[in-house]
Amino acid sequence: MGPDLLISDLHLSQERPFITDRFRAFLNDQAAAARTLYILGDLFDYWVGDDELRAPGADPLASGVVAALQALARGGTAVFVMQGNRDFLLGSGFFSACGALPLADPSIADVGGVRTLLMHGDTLCTDDLDYMAWRSKARSAAWQADFLAAPLDERRGRSRALRLESEARKRTKSMAIMDVSPDAVREVFRRHKVTRLIHGHTHRPGRHELEIDGQRCERWVLPDWYQSGGYLRAEDGTARLIDLSPAAR
Repeated sequence: MGPDLLISDLHLSQERPFITDRFRAFLNDQAAAARTLYILGDLFDYWVGDDELRAPGADPLASGVVAALQALARGGTAVFVMQGNRDFLLGSGFFSACGALPLADPSIADVGGVRTLLMHGDTLCTDDLDYMAWRSKARSAAWQADFLAAPLDERRGRSRALRLESEARKRTKSMAIMDVSPDAVREVFRRHKVTRLIHGHTHRPGRHELEIDGQRCERWVLPDWYQSGGYLRAEDGTARLIDLSPAAR
């Protein structure tokens, strides 16, 4: 049936076409042979609304990515997409166009034969109070209605400005504050009664072992795609991170 593959934090944008090229190659190669592809947030650097796919002057990057995902889904790979902190406005128009299924954050799924908790990961960074306040605001129906009512070009401009503001704020924060909170991690393991968690967001790929209430648990962090890119391959009860850089092949 093929493995389950998991990716996150591609941050696709017109400014970084090499990432889009790498993503297309990944879909045509590794993902085409997979049972399932899980995209755990931040597929796009920002998403200003589903009319980006059909409005005059629409971004060709968006329509190209949608077409590539549609081809993958039609080829037999199940595709699930979770909203991230950058593309949380992905809506029904996007999902119907690309043939992917929306994945709630958090979700529990059988991944490679193991009951697994899937998250984007930003809600685990509870020590970053500034970000958590912004997240609460941006997820409100009132904020989203106001944002989506603006013209497309204005939304793009606002999104770029928000991105630059976010990057500036990150430079004033410690790495520890922007990482997951150990207490938050333990809480989700207990609440969801799982022994494996997979997430992205922090851009610190790796596997972390921990013991919770006498059980051995593991937390996998997915890599971003700013440099080489990579994915998690899960099959037959095991998982491993795979680097997509040419040197790693």
